[in-house]
Amino acid sequence: MKNILPENAKIAKDSKECVQESTSEFISFVTSEASDKCMQEKRKTINGDDLLWAMSTLGFDKYVEPLKVYLAKYREAIRLEKGGKDLKTKKSGAGRPPAGSKAPPAKKRKT
Repeated sequence: MKNILPENAKIAKDSKECVQESTSEFISFVTSEASDKCMQEKRKTINGDDLLWAMSTLGFDKYVEPLKVYLAKYREAIRLEKGGKDLKTKKSGAGRPPAGSKAPPAKKRKT
């Protein structure tokens, strides 16, 4: 919220809480509609297209097109990221267990 306001502007605590509550309610509203669609179609997973459909159904049409563009860019970035990882793995052999090993190598966690 502060990013859009002038540097010297302040936001009251109750205003922040109101926006957080409204945002949570909006997310629940859209997700519930998308979930109903998935249940009717006998699917268990809600995807981005379901959320966009729900937003359109609920009257938030003006947000759907920009979000479709964002979703397409996001999916492309994920696809390229996965493709890049696959190429690196194939070239270097990274991620493969040592010969004769039954268990995969432990992944290092970022701390």
